[in-house]
Amino acid sequence: MTIVAAAPTQRRRRPELAAFLRSRRARVTPEDVGMPPGLRRRTPGLRREEVAQLSGVGVTWYTWLEQGRPINASAQVLDAVARTLRLDRPEREHLYHLAEVPYTPERSAADIAVVSPELQGILDALDPHPAVLYNARYDVLATNAMYERLFFQDERGGQDSRGGQAMDTGPFGIRNVLWALFTLPGATCPLVDRKRELPLMVAQLRGAYGRHVGEPAWEEFVRRLAETSAEFARLWRSGDVVPPGTRVKAFRHERVGEVRLTSVSLSVNGMPECRIVTYTPNDEESRQGLAALREVTERRIPPPAGDGIR
Repeated sequence: MTIVAAAPTQRRRRPELAAFLRSRRARVTPEDVGMPPGLRRRTPGLRREEVAQLSGVGVTWYTWLEQGRPINASAQVLDAVARTLRLDRPEREHLYHLAEVPYTPERSAADIAVVSPELQGILDALDPHPAVLYNARYDVLATNAMYERLFFQDERGGQDSRGGQAMDTGPFGIRNVLWALFTLPGATCPLVDRKRELPLMVAQLRGAYGRHVGEPAWEEFVRRLAETSAEFARLWRSGDVVPPGTRVKAFRHERVGEVRLTSVSLSVNGMPECRIVTYTPNDEESRQGLAALREVTERRIPPPAGDGIR
């Protein structure tokens, strides 16, 4: 057991941690955890020594934790306490934050693959503006039709509008924007200003990576992409970090030319670290470009003569 000097922030959080643990302990009965109810219980719920026993920690350590004393707590111990107190995911995350321990949410395949019909409906309602649902690793979880038209497919049904196949899932079985951008030849990359945009995207990934250091899926993704793309490896070594933000990006499509779009990120309740990114035209010329692209793909009319809208 280690007692540490409490920083001002920690001194403010410790009383809240103590109150939170007491309230969660009070709602768990002995029957809930397979223990006999016993006699002469003066308080509802479990006793401190019972929580300690079920969690595999010392009684004194747990008592001090619940008293809000400045002691260190590991993620493994907090997980054990959370299981004993039957905390759900938001409560578990709250416990970690109060205890000043980095929180890593448990993930399953369902967390990645399942997008509710309501959320897909929001993406579809944003058409004719491109919209996509990303997670923190830039996996493409859901899109609307205009996003597909602009970035990946045209009317040929599965063929990329720049002449290649629709976005490759790479070695991970799910479409990923970074994997596509760093493995596509530069001439076929839809981003007009790769030198500006790709470093920013890698810096955003680096910022998210800090919450997932040591997780096999993240470590494997970074390792494989760095092995595949020397450009990504170089940018990753820079160590730059930036948060997601609103920016104007230029994209080139062979059927309509260049379009300049403002990207805006919106967080999604119930899907930690996921965000909807919408792309709205930055000028009238780009609005006309999106309209022309929609007409080309929906009606399958011949592409405009020349290089498209400029």
